[in-house]
Amino acid sequence: MSSVLDVKSETTGGAGTAVGGTISDIVVERDVDVPTRDGSRLKADVLRPAADTRVPALLNLGPYQKDKVWIPPDNLEEKPNPLMNWETVNPEWWVPRGYACVRVDARGTGKSPGRTEPWSLQESLDYCDAIAWAAAQPWCNGKVGLIGISYFAINQWFVANHQPPSLAAIVPWEGFADLYRDALFHGGILNQFMTNWFVTHLCHHLIGRAYRDNPDTFTADTLWRWVRHNLDSGAFAGEQAQWDRITVPLFSVGNWSGMGLHLRGNTEGFMRAASRHKKLRMHSGTHVHPFYTESARNEQLRFLDHFLKGVDNGVMDEPPVRLFIRHGNGEGVWRDEHEWPLARTQWTKMHLDLSAPAPGAPANSGALVPENPAVTSSRTYNASGSSKGGSASASSTFLASGAMQAGMGISLDTAPFDRDTEITGPVAATLWVSSATEDMDLFLTIRDIDPDGNDVWEIGQQGQQVPIAKGWLRVSHRELDPELTKPWRPYHRHQRRLYLAPGEVVKVEVEIWPTSMVFRKGHRLRLDIQPRDGVGSVHYTHYHADYNTGTNTIHSGGDKESFLLLPVIPAR
Repeated sequence: MSSVLDVKSETTGGAGTAVGGTISDIVVERDVDVPTRDGSRLKADVLRPAADTRVPALLNLGPYQKDKVWIPPDNLEEKPNPLMNWETVNPEWWVPRGYACVRVDARGTGKSPGRTEPWSLQESLDYCDAIAWAAAQPWCNGKVGLIGISYFAINQWFVANHQPPSLAAIVPWEGFADLYRDALFHGGILNQFMTNWFVTHLCHHLIGRAYRDNPDTFTADTLWRWVRHNLDSGAFAGEQAQWDRITVPLFSVGNWSGMGLHLRGNTEGFMRAASRHKKLRMHSGTHVHPFYTESARNEQLRFLDHFLKGVDNGVMDEPPVRLFIRHGNGEGVWRDEHEWPLARTQWTKMHLDLSAPAPGAPANSGALVPENPAVTSSRTYNASGSSKGGSASASSTFLASGAMQAGMGISLDTAPFDRDTEITGPVAATLWVSSATEDMDLFLTIRDIDPDGNDVWEIGQQGQQVPIAKGWLRVSHRELDPELTKPWRPYHRHQRRLYLAPGEVVKVEVEIWPTSMVFRKGHRLRLDIQPRDGVGSVHYTHYHADYNTGTNTIHSGGDKESFLLLPVIPAR
């Protein structure tokens, strides 16, 4: 059974008026049954034009409860209304422009019965069925598009693996594409954001309002499954984009500040998807504000109008890449490009100089220099840091006390830049390392340091202060996939552990997630190499295994060429 409401929309153009030639009355159908191939039924809300017309459908499927009204922050460009829902499009803007908005509670969440398995193969098959159902409705023109932030972006990649016939376009806005590499295990190191996310939504469903409709949900042992499969053994194949299978037109939208979760998925998607028609947009700032700006909505609308309505608006004749080039402290400029990474990139090595620190400099400091030092030097540091809980490494006391401490590991600075210098693109580090134990965690942070020695911060996804870029690697996971590795983006197999012998020196390549920043004249680039999460890691911290209690060493110079590879962009 479903209920139907008529809602007067108060959008641009006024309540009950025409916007773009359509009627702004919205029909809201609640708790509509969506059948799936195994006989289950998911619950959905359909918000569509009241006029007797066939329109494309914009779908979301996820666990955030279609009935939960989202009250956005006061500074969001789109203002609150009773139809707002977390990380989804605003019907009061989209329905008058000739779209139906369909929100589906994923299996085992909200009002949909069943067994909850986030981003699973089962969920992607359910999504296929929901797409087919929507396309067949009498109010639909037979074409379906997917658009949404985060969860509602992530599973767009996974359902696109199946190539559902009615799926005409996707707009994955800040969405990871590989559950293993992008989300659960950064460089093989467990990302605690994910375990915290799961527990939070389990509690929402078993303690909050959703309990009234679905008291036995979240019974699958998802946490055990995630942590047990800490190598990329194939267990997550249904939760990884199969790029050769993704052929649907796509508008991939990422956030430079999303370095702890989503950023990598959007650039990988643009580079690797088999789609003939694809665009990339990279912005900065919080996780929700950019999606709801008027300029972003118009970009979304033009793309979807072209592929879901056949509007010849020239959107695919324009440059396929649009980048927000950051200038620091949230400032920057938009620029159009024709490829990613940029063809004119000057790939620049900055070598680690680990000789004695300059007089008066901190003991853990070093330099980044253009030439490889002739003589090999090394620096050794504690592998676990310490807190008032001691150095028990993986103890709950240590983790709760916070592992982000000043002075961990080593920090290396370039000389002050003699001119404004743009760095835009993927970043990588090649390092020679050793440990007193059988493994070693590497946490790399790139920072922008002003002439007074202060960080130039950016706005993170959660509104926190973040540095320029981050990368991670557990050294036992250093084995590369030679077919997918690029000089500027190492790609690790994560299929076996190559443990170290104490003191064994090995070469590793570390992926640092893409970034964009104009380092001003007089500023320095700082690289932190640490055994724990460094500055700007709040919300995206990692779990450390119990073998990291000895010392780690970085080697550089001579035949141990260790360097940071930077994408320097010359002025046009």
